[in-house]
Amino acid sequence: MIPAYLRYLLNARDEHALHSPFLFTLYTEVIRADNRRESALRPIQSLRQSMLRRSDSIEVTDFGAGSRVSSAPRRAIRDIVRTAEKPARFGRLLYRLVQRFQARSVVELGTSLGITTAYLASASAMTHGQVLTFEGCPQTAAVARQNMAQLDVRNVNVIVGNLDDTLAPAVATLEKIDVAFFDANHRYEPTVRYFETCLAKAHNDTVFVFDDIHWSAEMERAWSYIKAHPSVIVTIDLFWIGLVFFRREQPKQDFTLRF
Repeated sequence: MIPAYLRYLLNARDEHALHSPFLFTLYTEVIRADNRRESALRPIQSLRQSMLRRSDSIEVTDFGAGSRVSSAPRRAIRDIVRTAEKPARFGRLLYRLVQRFQARSVVELGTSLGITTAYLASASAMTHGQVLTFEGCPQTAAVARQNMAQLDVRNVNVIVGNLDDTLAPAVATLEKIDVAFFDANHRYEPTVRYFETCLAKAHNDTVFVFDDIHWSAEMERAWSYIKAHPSVIVTIDLFWIGLVFFRREQPKQDFTLRF
C-alpha cells in the first residue's frame, strides 16, 4: 500500500480544486468538518474505549479476504476493535454523510462489532431511518447486537450469514438505498457483485462508500471498475475510502482529495 499512498499524496487536492458548489460544500462542510465533540457521538466513543480494554475472545468466521494482522480463527475483542473497526474519524464522516443526505435507508456490508454501525444508526435515527447491516460471523454479530442494546440503538437490523446468500434477497425487499457502506469481502469479484446488487436500488442522491479501495491490487481494480461504470457520475478518492455519487446534474469526474 505504500506506493499507492505515495501516489495519493502526490495527487490529492483540497477545496481549491473544486468548482462545483455541491462538491465544494460537501468537502468543506462534510468531509473536512469535525464533529468529535458532538454529544450524540460520545457514547459510541466510550463504547470503543471500553472494548479496547476487553480481554475476552470470540470465534471468527471469515468469508472475505481475511485480515492482514491475524488469520487465527479465535481473536480477542480488543484486537478486532484495533484492526477491523474503522477509526473514529471515519465513523464521524459516515455520520455526517448520513446527516447531510438525510438518509433513511442505510445499508452496511460488514457489521463487525457494530461500532461503525452505531455511527450510521445514530445519524439515520434523526430522520426515522433504518440501518440494514450484514455480518457473516455469528459470534461477531452477537457482540454487535449487545453493543446496539448497550447504546440503546433500536433502528438496526443485523442479518447474519454469507453475503453471497443474504445480500440480494434483502436488498430486493428495499424500496431504495440512500447510503451504502461497503466493508465486507475485499476482493475484486465480490466487491463488484455487491456494488451491482445495491446499484439496483440507488437513486440520484444515493451515496456509496467503499472501504479500503487501495487495500490490494484487486481492490484497486474494483475501484477502477466502479469509477468507470456508466451509472457513476462523481467519485472521491480519500485513499482509505472512496465516495461514489450518481447525481446526473454533475459532469462525470473523479477527484482525489485530502482527508
